[in-house]
Amino acid sequence: MNKKDDLKNKLSPVQYHVTQEAGTEPPFSGDLYDCKLDGLYECVCCDTVLFTSKTKFDSGTGWPSFYDCFNKESIDLKEDSSHMMIRIEVSCKNCGAHLGHVFDDGPGPTGLRYCINSASLKFIKS
Repeated sequence: MNKKDDLKNKLSPVQYHVTQEAGTEPPFSGDLYDCKLDGLYECVCCDTVLFTSKTKFDSGTGWPSFYDCFNKESIDLKEDSSHMMIRIEVSCKNCGAHLGHVFDDGPGPTGLRYCINSASLKFIKS
């Protein structure tokens, strides 16, 4: 079996669509958008720690939002010009899974809003 087949067996259809096909879940549909528990958010594909509840905030967008990532070395950022918009795509540096996008309209101290699909994350309660 190859990596794609392994992931199709491991992930739900929406998790696969989001992480492997750069899809997006509908707003307010993901399990983690309103999670207020303390813990870590890992990549659903490879278990790399990506975000922490300490930087999560309610952006009102319907997706989990963070003003900073756990470790800058764990994510990749690249320009995404799909859907007739120019955005910055966020992906897992370890496995390449699509996570979401980052915008410059977040709160301090960074001013960033990592808008991340619940389907790309696994929550580990502390």
